[in-house]
Amino acid sequence: MSKLDALMKRGREFLGSEIAVMAGAMSWISERNLVSAMSNAGGFGVIACGAMPPDLLDAEIAATKAMTDRPFGVNLITMHPNLDELISICAKHRVSHVVLAGGLPPPGSIDAIKANGAKLICFAPALSLAKKLVRSGVDALVIEGMEAGGHIGPVSTSVLVQEILPEIGPQVPVFVAGGIARGEAIACFLELGAAGVQIGTRLVCATECIAHPAFKKAFLRASARDAVASVQIDPRLPVIPVRALKNAGTEEFTRKHVEVAAMLDRGEVDIGAAQLAIEHFWAGALRRAVIEGDVENGSLMAGQSVGMVKSEEPIARILQTLVDEAQAALESRATI
Repeated sequence: MSKLDALMKRGREFLGSEIAVMAGAMSWISERNLVSAMSNAGGFGVIACGAMPPDLLDAEIAATKAMTDRPFGVNLITMHPNLDELISICAKHRVSHVVLAGGLPPPGSIDAIKANGAKLICFAPALSLAKKLVRSGVDALVIEGMEAGGHIGPVSTSVLVQEILPEIGPQVPVFVAGGIARGEAIACFLELGAAGVQIGTRLVCATECIAHPAFKKAFLRASARDAVASVQIDPRLPVIPVRALKNAGTEEFTRKHVEVAAMLDRGEVDIGAAQLAIEHFWAGALRRAVIEGDVENGSLMAGQSVGMVKSEEPIARILQTLVDEAQAALESRATI
């Protein structure tokens, strides 16, 4: 067994995959084609449920199972109004792993997921929350730094790793995410105690990804500094920041934020409706970019690792490159 295999052993056994690399759940992108290709290549694919109604998730899981006989997970948003039904659908299909994102799991959700035999993975943006989730019975954690694309927290990957891994790593498997695009970084996190990693931006230009060619081209042209986080305009609207490539859509979001804040001032909406309006803006903007190819006005959610995405290639080749880089890094350190 190579050193890389040994370091990934815990993560591989937990996921049921050949390598301990999870695919991040990206709305409109992490669907049957990308998910099945990731699992078939030896990684671990994850369906992004997002705002899907139960019937669509039911169909998506069935279609994914028809394309792979290997394990994959489903990412569910904790604020989804039909969360209980979505959990039941995952149980119906015997989904092996469920990922809960978007906040603390609501009462009963952890027990419902685990009662059906699935392993539960949650995101932990701070040590205090990580401890609480472990006490609640979560089976594994993802710690994702602000370098990631899409909705992000305020803390970098390197700080989260130092804060959370030493204490939580011995208790449950921890997967590191945010800004990872090369195997050398994977090797470092594994040596620090991670069970594996999660990558998203690195997979957008996979051949199997259904993203519009214009969307992929924007990634191939971008650098790390092009992936910027949205700005908080009004403190009454604590919308989670979003990291995306800067374009006209980024500026439109700022205008939308100001518009919704004005509606709030006039009493036309309450806080909840105002926040929902902004989230709906992001959902529509992302679809315009990913599916329709409107890279000027849509949302180009991307992590800061986008500058390391250089070409469109099959997922199997992407994973093999990461493994080769990680293995070479470990071997070079062993000879020093």
